[in-house]
Amino acid sequence: MSYPSAMTTSIHNPRLRLLNALRADTKPIMTFLGLPSFRSAQIVAQTGVDGVIIDCEHGYISDDSMHQATAAIAALGVSPLVRLRMTHADLIKRALDAGAHGIVVPQINTAEEARAVVAQAKFPPHGQRGQGSAFPGIAHGIDIATYVKTANETLITCLQIESKAGLENVDAICAVPGVDMLFIGPNDLALSILGYVPANGNEPEFREAIDKIVRAARKHGKWVGRLSNNGAMCKEHLTVFDTVALSYDVRAIHNWYTAELQVARS
Repeated sequence: MSYPSAMTTSIHNPRLRLLNALRADTKPIMTFLGLPSFRSAQIVAQTGVDGVIIDCEHGYISDDSMHQATAAIAALGVSPLVRLRMTHADLIKRALDAGAHGIVVPQINTAEEARAVVAQAKFPPHGQRGQGSAFPGIAHGIDIATYVKTANETLITCLQIESKAGLENVDAICAVPGVDMLFIGPNDLALSILGYVPANGNEPEFREAIDKIVRAARKHGKWVGRLSNNGAMCKEHLTVFDTVALSYDVRAIHNWYTAELQVARS
């Protein structure tokens, strides 16, 4: 069953910065937020990024912190996405009810798992999502009635392919209606395929895995993104990918202090 989605919608909401940039093919850049701070969320959102992925999988982010970060990021005209811990329906509901402009779901291995995520991310008749939160309309700059009417075709459903099983089934996963984007986590993908991290980047099986994911996304008309460790890699990756996530707030702080202390003590 096909229906309007984030990739095909004719709805334009200026608050949905990441969606608008993806649809305009302007190569938006995101980053990850792993620290549980309203102020950190504000600072990261003011850097010029188009989207911030609030990391509830590996970051130090509670449910309260996720709500605060979502509100802080959206208020500054940047798109908050939430990376969930797993595919549970309640986690999808909580992230979207907080006002997230989309979800990033890790470790998707089969088309059945993809369909289940989509079903929980969509209101009826296209899914099973319940309605009751007063908050998401705020992050979208619209009233709740309009939000409910438009959410199914303006929220981004992004699935991570990062395992041998996910790679094997990537074509079927991409074919699921309502999947808008695939995202490559190179570390988990390398760990699954190579048995170590980080990948050197030139391993034939690793490069072929990434190429296979990109080909599947292109075949089915889906967006595809990946993690990039620095600006130079972002620039290179954006020649292939629709969007990238530039590093991580935790890594950025650590790297800056490490580099500047080396200068100070040299």
